[in-house]
Formats: sequence, structure tokens, C-alpha cells
Amino acid sequence: MTTLQNKIDFALVIAVEHANPNGDPLNGNRPRETYDGYGEISDVCLKRKIRNRMMDLGQNVFVQSDDRCNDGFKSLKDRADGCPEVKKAGKDRNVYAKAACAQWLDVRSFGQVFAFSSKDTKGDGVSVGVRGPVSIHPAFSIDPIETSSIQITKSVNGVTGDKKSSDTMGMKHRVDFGLYTTFGSINCQLAEKTGFTEEDADCIKEALRTLFENDTSAARPDGSMQVVRLYWWKHNCKNGQYSSAKVHHSLHVKAKTDTPRSADDYDYICDTLEGLTPEVYDER
Repeated sequence: MTTLQNKIDFALVIAVEHANPNGDPLNGNRPRETYDGYGEISDVCLKRKIRNRMMDLGQNVFVQSDDRCNDGFKSLKDRADGCPEVKKAGKDRNVYAKAACAQWLDVRSFGQVFAFSSKDTKGDGVSVGVRGPVSIHPAFSIDPIETSSIQITKSVNGVTGDKKSSDTMGMKHRVDFGLYTTFGSINCQLAEKTGFTEEDADCIKEALRTLFENDTSAARPDGSMQVVRLYWWKHNCKNGQYSSAKVHHSLHVKAKTDTPRSADDYDYICDTLEGLTPEVYDER
């Protein structure tokens, strides 16, 4: 497999309809938003969804959530110790990092900090940092969002004989409609260090294109989250023909009406950059 030879920039347009794309635990799990009222989906949330799609696509992933764990390990340390190549590396940081990158796609994509200690080492454990070539921004809505809140009740006792748990009141929040954009890039210099390949880039592309498959939950009913478009710019050299900022700013998503209610109520305009034309995946 060939290490990535061409810098890549990408942009993703996401439509949210009657869903909570990313709840804020410090604000009653209401959809995240900026002080100006624009919706936000954190980069951590997006990476979690990408990792889940990597797993769906048959890739080995180091950072697995408890509800999507597929190898039986209970912690990151157990997963690292359960890999013979990684465990064999011991405290040799370079060998450790190389083995971890070879084993797990998310490590050689996003990077990872391995900082583990155990009782038998008396705190003198391994500490290895890996910088990954794939970076992704938080997603922000094009327009300020409107959040609806409804009150819900629980009419079933959680514990037998516990009268207080019946008819407990609660709140549920959702974004009525919002169109979000996020941007990212893949750096060739860091790809060389982690062994990130052309095939890995294709996996990232497929994960982004199908980001919300198998992502159904009570907060995000099936079909309420949709990838509208994926823009994929592949430069003709390692350093890139243009800066990532210039490439990302070449995409303009503007509402055609004062009250947009669907992805069709927006215009998608991409400025021409000489020698750099994006692959565009329209998923509507």
C-alpha cells in the first residue's frame, strides 16, 4: 500500500431535521450552539461517528465506545496490551507508535496519546504521543438554529416499590431544521510518519459520505441526519497547490429564502481554483 502522496482537503454539508445532532451536557443536553445562536457539532462528536463507520467498514479501531465495542476489551489499556506487536514494543516510543499505527486505522488517521500506568510498574508506564494527518473542524450551521423543547414523562418504575420514580418529568430538545458545514484536511508529512495510505484516505471518504448510517438513536431518528454533499479536493503535490484556508473558503452555502426549511432552500457555490477541481458527492 502506498503512503499518501497528495494533500487532501474536504468539506461536508449536513442537514438536521427534528433531531439533536450533538447535545451539550452542561446545558441540559440541549443542541450545542454558539453565543450568536448558530448550531455546533463538536469535532469530537464527528470523529466518534467516523470511527463507528470505520468499524462498520471492517477496519480495526482503537478508541471504541462502550456501546459499539466489538473486541471485548474493557479499556484502552486492555486493548493496547492485547495487541502482541504493541506490547512487544515495551517502552521504545518509536516502535510502540509504529506498531499502534499499523494496527489501528483511527490512530494513524487522528493520532492518539498512549499514557498508561499500572500497579506493577508503580506509575512508570508507557507514554507515547502520535500526531495524525487527518484533522476536522467542528461543524457550524449556516444560519442561527431554532431549538424546540418538549416535556416528557416516565410512567414505569425503575425499581420495584419505588413510587417516586413513576411519572418522572423530563425534557427533550431538538433542532427543527439546520444546515451545517464542516471542513478538514489530510497532511502528507504526518501521513508518512503514521503510514497513512491512499486506501486509508478512501476509507475516510466513504466514512464521511455515509456518516449517519447505523447512527440511529432516540435523539437522532433514522433519516433526521443527512449528508447533503461531500467535497473532496485532491491536490497534485504533497504540500498542496493552495492553503487549506483558501480551499475551504472557496465553498459558499447561502440560503435562497429568509426561512429555509430544507437543503433545497440553499445554493451551493464552489469558486474555481486553477488546477484543483473537487470531487462532489451529492447524497440527496
